[in-house]
Amino acid sequence: MRSDTNAAGDVFGGWVASHMDLAASTTAEDRAGCKCATVAIDGLVFHRPMAVGDELNVYTRILKVGRTSMTIEVEAIRRIRRTSIRQKVTHGKFTFVAVGEDGKPCQVDR
Repeated sequence: MRSDTNAAGDVFGGWVASHMDLAASTTAEDRAGCKCATVAIDGLVFHRPMAVGDELNVYTRILKVGRTSMTIEVEAIRRIRRTSIRQKVTHGKFTFVAVGEDGKPCQVDR
């Protein structure tokens, strides 16, 4: 939407990053079996801008599972409006910690 754009008319990188975080948190919580919190985003690299009307696709892959944390690779791909052209917008690594009912880190279900 236009309200999600910067002065140049491109979609805010933060808007894209928030959708990447949502996708990664879904992957993390599915794997951990409990609530997970984002603790770090490492190496978020923007390759090209995204325009209003482009379709955003976000793909995740678990790279590493520790005792209470996991690292998830996230890639955002745009499909340019009214075309079949797909281009990488950005990618990065997101680290999550599994959180128990008491709000403290808990063991990831292995």
